[in-house]
Amino acid sequence: MSASPAASASTPLVFITGASSGIGQALAARFARAGYRLALVARRTDEMLAWARAQGLDATRCQVYGADVADTNSIVAAGQACLAAQGVPDVVIANAGISVGMDTAERGDIDVMARTFATNNTGLAATFHPFVAAMRARGSGALVGIGSVAAIRGLPGHGAYCASKAAVVAYCESLRGELRGSGVAVVTVLPGYVDTPLTRENRYSMPFLLTAEVFADRAFDAIQARSSYRVIPWQMGVVVKLLRVLPNAWFDRLFSGRPRKHRQGEGAPRG
Repeated sequence: MSASPAASASTPLVFITGASSGIGQALAARFARAGYRLALVARRTDEMLAWARAQGLDATRCQVYGADVADTNSIVAAGQACLAAQGVPDVVIANAGISVGMDTAERGDIDVMARTFATNNTGLAATFHPFVAAMRARGSGALVGIGSVAAIRGLPGHGAYCASKAAVVAYCESLRGELRGSGVAVVTVLPGYVDTPLTRENRYSMPFLLTAEVFADRAFDAIQARSSYRVIPWQMGVVVKLLRVLPNAWFDRLFSGRPRKHRQGEGAPRG
Protein backbone atom coordinates (compact mmCIF):
# COMPACT_ATOMS: atom_id res chain seq x y z
CA MET A 1 0.00 0.00 0.00
CA SER A 2 1.29 3.47 -0.75
CA ALA A 3 0.04 7.03 -0.56
CA SER A 4 1.50 10.50 -0.69
CA PRO A 5 2.56 12.19 2.56
CA ALA A 6 -0.20 14.75 1.99
CA ALA A 7 -2.98 12.16 1.88
CA SER A 8 -5.25 12.63 4.93
CA ALA A 9 -2.42 14.54 6.60
CA SER A 10 -4.84 16.19 9.05
CA THR A 11 -5.98 12.78 10.31
CA PRO A 12 -3.99 11.48 13.30
CA LEU A 13 -1.52 8.67 12.64
CA VAL A 14 -0.49 5.75 14.84
CA PHE A 15 2.60 3.57 14.23
CA ILE A 16 2.35 0.07 15.79
CA THR A 17 4.88 -2.76 15.81
CA GLY A 18 3.91 -6.40 16.20
CA ALA A 19 0.56 -5.61 14.59
CA SER A 20 -0.12 -8.93 12.87
CA SER A 21 -1.78 -10.65 15.84
CA GLY A 22 -2.82 -10.44 19.47
CA ILE A 23 -2.52 -7.15 21.33
CA GLY A 24 -0.96 -5.34 18.37
CA GLN A 25 -3.79 -6.21 16.00
CA ALA A 26 -6.42 -5.34 18.62
CA LEU A 27 -4.75 -1.95 19.14
CA ALA A 28 -4.70 -1.37 15.37
CA ALA A 29 -8.43 -2.09 15.17
CA ARG A 30 -9.17 0.20 18.13
CA PHE A 31 -7.22 3.12 16.69
CA ALA A 32 -8.85 2.56 13.28
CA ARG A 33 -12.29 2.80 14.91
CA ALA A 34 -11.20 6.08 16.47
CA GLY A 35 -10.44 7.45 13.00
CA TYR A 36 -6.65 7.18 13.03
CA ARG A 37 -4.54 6.41 10.00
CA LEU A 38 -2.47 3.30 10.59
CA ALA A 39 1.22 2.54 10.03
CA LEU A 40 1.56 -1.12 10.88
CA VAL A 41 4.82 -3.05 11.23
CA ALA A 42 4.99 -6.82 11.04
CA ARG A 43 7.26 -9.55 9.75
CA ARG A 44 4.24 -11.25 8.18
CA THR A 45 3.26 -8.47 5.79
CA ASP A 46 0.93 -10.62 3.66
CA GLU A 47 -1.21 -11.40 6.72
CA MET A 48 -1.20 -7.75 7.72
CA LEU A 49 -2.26 -6.58 4.26
CA ALA A 50 -5.06 -9.18 4.20
CA TRP A 51 -6.26 -7.97 7.60
CA ALA A 52 -6.27 -4.34 6.44
CA ARG A 53 -8.29 -5.23 3.36
CA ALA A 54 -10.76 -7.20 5.50
CA GLN A 55 -11.20 -4.11 7.68
CA GLY A 56 -11.96 -2.00 4.62
CA LEU A 57 -8.82 0.11 5.10
CA ASP A 58 -7.43 1.53 1.86
CA ALA A 59 -4.01 3.08 1.25
CA THR A 60 -5.07 6.46 2.59
CA ARG A 61 -5.97 4.85 5.92
CA CYS A 62 -3.41 2.08 6.36
CA GLN A 63 0.10 1.22 5.22
CA VAL A 64 2.11 -1.86 6.13
CA TYR A 65 5.87 -1.97 6.64
CA GLY A 66 7.82 -5.21 6.78
CA ALA A 67 10.50 -5.27 9.46
CA ASP A 68 12.14 -7.44 12.09
CA VAL A 69 12.18 -5.46 15.33
CA ALA A 70 15.19 -7.45 16.54
CA ASP A 71 17.20 -6.04 13.61
CA THR A 72 17.94 -2.39 14.43
CA ASN A 73 18.52 -1.33 10.82
CA SER A 74 15.30 -3.04 9.75
CA ILE A 75 12.99 -1.34 12.25
CA VAL A 76 14.70 2.05 11.88
CA ALA A 77 14.21 1.79 8.10
CA ALA A 78 10.51 1.05 8.64
CA GLY A 79 10.17 4.17 10.79
CA GLN A 80 11.94 6.29 8.20
CA ALA A 81 9.68 4.87 5.48
CA CYS A 82 6.64 5.84 7.55
CA LEU A 83 7.93 9.40 7.93
CA ALA A 84 8.43 9.66 4.17
CA ALA A 85 5.12 8.09 3.17
CA GLN A 86 2.71 9.18 5.90
CA GLY A 87 4.35 11.89 7.96
CA VAL A 88 5.09 12.15 11.68
CA PRO A 89 2.88 9.88 13.79
CA ASP A 90 0.86 11.21 16.69
CA VAL A 91 1.33 7.94 18.56
CA VAL A 92 4.09 5.32 18.29
CA ILE A 93 3.41 2.00 20.04
CA ALA A 94 6.37 -0.33 20.55
CA ASN A 95 4.34 -3.48 21.03
CA ALA A 96 6.40 -6.20 19.31
CA GLY A 97 7.95 -8.64 21.74
CA ILE A 98 8.83 -12.24 22.41
CA SER A 99 8.13 -14.33 25.48
CA VAL A 100 10.15 -17.51 25.96
CA GLY A 101 11.07 -19.43 29.09
CA MET A 102 14.70 -20.06 29.93
CA ASP A 103 16.97 -22.21 32.05
CA THR A 104 20.32 -20.56 32.74
CA ALA A 105 21.96 -24.00 32.96
CA GLU A 106 21.18 -24.56 29.26
CA ARG A 107 23.65 -22.92 26.86
CA GLY A 108 21.05 -22.40 24.14
CA ASP A 109 18.86 -20.43 26.51
CA ILE A 110 21.51 -17.75 26.87
CA ASP A 111 21.02 -17.11 23.16
CA VAL A 112 17.27 -16.99 23.82
CA MET A 113 17.89 -14.28 26.39
CA ALA A 114 19.99 -12.28 23.91
CA ARG A 115 17.22 -12.48 21.30
CA THR A 116 14.62 -11.49 23.90
CA PHE A 117 16.57 -8.37 24.83
CA ALA A 118 17.23 -7.58 21.16
CA THR A 119 13.49 -7.56 20.46
CA ASN A 120 11.95 -6.36 23.71
CA ASN A 121 14.52 -3.71 24.63
CA THR A 122 16.88 -2.64 21.84
CA GLY A 123 14.00 -3.10 19.39
CA LEU A 124 11.78 -0.87 21.48
CA ALA A 125 14.35 1.94 21.54
CA ALA A 126 14.99 1.50 17.81
CA THR A 127 11.23 1.75 17.18
CA PHE A 128 11.13 5.14 18.89
CA HIS A 129 14.39 6.43 17.43
CA PRO A 130 13.23 7.68 13.99
CA PHE A 131 10.41 9.72 15.52
CA VAL A 132 11.92 11.44 18.57
CA ALA A 133 13.50 14.42 16.80
CA ALA A 134 10.45 15.01 14.57
CA MET A 135 8.00 14.80 17.47
CA ARG A 136 10.17 17.09 19.59
CA ALA A 137 10.35 19.62 16.75
CA ARG A 138 6.57 19.49 16.37
CA GLY A 139 6.08 19.72 20.14
CA SER A 140 3.62 16.84 20.45
CA GLY A 141 3.20 13.09 20.27
CA ALA A 142 3.22 9.98 22.42
CA LEU A 143 5.75 7.15 22.59
CA VAL A 144 4.16 4.06 24.10
CA GLY A 145 6.13 1.14 25.52
CA ILE A 146 4.24 -2.09 26.10
CA GLY A 147 5.68 -3.71 29.22
CA SER A 148 4.12 -6.41 31.38
CA VAL A 149 3.20 -7.03 35.00
CA ALA A 150 6.00 -9.60 34.75
CA ALA A 151 8.30 -6.59 35.13
CA ILE A 152 7.48 -6.29 38.82
CA ARG A 153 9.12 -9.45 40.17
CA GLY A 154 11.26 -12.17 38.63
CA LEU A 155 9.41 -15.47 38.24
CA PRO A 156 11.18 -18.85 38.10
CA GLY A 157 11.73 -19.94 34.50
CA HIS A 158 10.82 -16.48 33.21
CA GLY A 159 14.19 -14.80 33.69
CA ALA A 160 14.63 -13.40 30.17
CA TYR A 161 11.07 -12.16 29.85
CA CYS A 162 10.79 -10.65 33.35
CA ALA A 163 14.17 -8.95 33.05
CA SER A 164 13.35 -7.55 29.61
CA LYS A 165 10.02 -6.15 30.75
CA ALA A 166 11.58 -4.62 33.87
CA ALA A 167 14.02 -2.96 31.48
CA VAL A 168 11.11 -1.62 29.40
CA VAL A 169 9.72 0.12 32.49
CA ALA A 170 13.11 1.60 33.47
CA TYR A 171 13.93 2.67 29.90
CA CYS A 172 10.58 4.40 29.41
CA GLU A 173 11.01 6.16 32.75
CA SER A 174 14.41 7.44 31.61
CA LEU A 175 13.03 8.54 28.25
CA ARG A 176 10.13 10.32 29.93
CA GLY A 177 12.59 12.42 31.91
CA GLU A 178 14.63 13.19 28.81
CA LEU A 179 11.55 14.43 26.94
CA ARG A 180 10.02 16.36 29.83
CA GLY A 181 8.85 19.77 28.66
CA SER A 182 9.09 18.87 24.97
CA GLY A 183 5.40 18.13 24.51
CA VAL A 184 6.21 14.49 23.75
CA ALA A 185 4.66 12.07 26.25
CA VAL A 186 6.06 8.68 27.17
CA VAL A 187 3.40 6.16 28.19
CA THR A 188 4.22 2.83 29.81
CA VAL A 189 1.44 0.23 29.62
CA LEU A 190 1.75 -2.97 31.64
CA PRO A 191 -0.71 -5.66 30.52
CA GLY A 192 -1.72 -8.39 32.87
CA TYR A 193 -2.99 -11.57 31.26
CA VAL A 194 -4.54 -11.04 27.82
CA ASP A 195 -6.10 -13.82 25.76
CA THR A 196 -3.85 -14.12 22.69
CA PRO A 197 -2.38 -17.04 20.72
CA LEU A 198 0.77 -16.57 22.82
CA THR A 199 -0.83 -16.75 26.27
CA ARG A 200 -2.91 -19.79 25.30
CA GLU A 201 0.39 -21.69 25.44
CA ASN A 202 0.81 -20.90 29.14
CA ARG A 203 0.77 -23.80 31.60
CA TYR A 204 -0.35 -21.81 34.65
CA SER A 205 -3.47 -19.98 35.80
CA MET A 206 -4.06 -16.47 34.47
CA PRO A 207 -6.17 -14.38 36.87
CA PHE A 208 -8.17 -11.42 35.60
CA LEU A 209 -7.73 -12.59 31.99
CA LEU A 210 -8.89 -9.98 29.44
CA THR A 211 -9.80 -10.34 25.80
CA ALA A 212 -7.43 -8.51 23.46
CA GLU A 213 -10.29 -6.18 22.50
CA VAL A 214 -11.04 -5.16 26.10
CA PHE A 215 -7.34 -4.61 26.74
CA ALA A 216 -7.08 -2.46 23.60
CA ASP A 217 -10.01 -0.29 24.71
CA ARG A 218 -8.39 0.36 28.09
CA ALA A 219 -4.94 0.91 26.62
CA PHE A 220 -6.40 3.37 24.10
CA ASP A 221 -7.92 5.37 26.96
CA ALA A 222 -4.58 5.38 28.83
CA ILE A 223 -2.73 6.56 25.74
CA GLN A 224 -5.28 9.27 24.97
CA ALA A 225 -4.97 10.47 28.58
CA ARG A 226 -1.14 10.45 28.21
CA SER A 227 -0.93 8.41 31.40
CA SER A 228 2.72 7.90 32.30
CA TYR A 229 2.18 4.40 33.75
CA ARG A 230 -0.87 2.15 33.60
CA VAL A 231 -1.39 -1.47 34.65
CA ILE A 232 -4.28 -3.15 32.80
CA PRO A 233 -6.43 -4.48 34.42
CA TRP A 234 -6.13 -2.46 37.61
CA GLN A 235 -6.70 -5.58 39.71
CA MET A 236 -3.38 -6.97 38.50
CA GLY A 237 -1.78 -3.73 39.55
CA VAL A 238 -2.93 -4.36 43.11
CA VAL A 239 -1.70 -7.96 43.01
CA VAL A 240 1.76 -7.09 41.74
CA LYS A 241 2.17 -4.27 44.26
CA LEU A 242 1.43 -6.75 47.02
CA LEU A 243 3.93 -9.20 45.52
CA ARG A 244 6.52 -6.42 45.35
CA VAL A 245 6.40 -5.85 49.12
CA LEU A 246 6.22 -9.56 49.98
CA PRO A 247 9.41 -10.67 51.79
CA ASN A 248 11.73 -12.65 49.54
CA ALA A 249 11.44 -15.84 51.57
CA TRP A 250 7.65 -15.76 51.33
CA PHE A 251 7.71 -14.89 47.64
CA ASP A 252 10.15 -17.70 46.85
CA ARG A 253 8.05 -20.22 48.78
CA LEU A 254 4.83 -19.04 47.10
CA PHE A 255 6.19 -19.57 43.58
CA SER A 256 8.20 -22.72 44.25
CA GLY A 257 7.03 -25.49 41.95
CA ARG A 258 4.82 -23.18 39.85
CA PRO A 259 4.55 -24.26 36.19
CA ARG A 260 7.04 -22.37 34.06
CA LYS A 261 6.85 -20.60 30.74
CA HIS A 262 7.58 -22.74 27.69
CA ARG A 263 11.22 -22.85 26.72
CA GLN A 264 12.33 -22.67 23.08
CA GLY A 265 10.85 -25.57 21.14
CA GLU A 266 8.13 -26.23 23.72
CA GLY A 267 5.64 -23.55 22.65
CA ALA A 268 5.05 -20.47 20.51
CA PRO A 269 7.75 -17.89 21.30
CA ARG A 270 6.43 -14.82 19.52
CA GLY A 271 4.24 -12.16 21.10
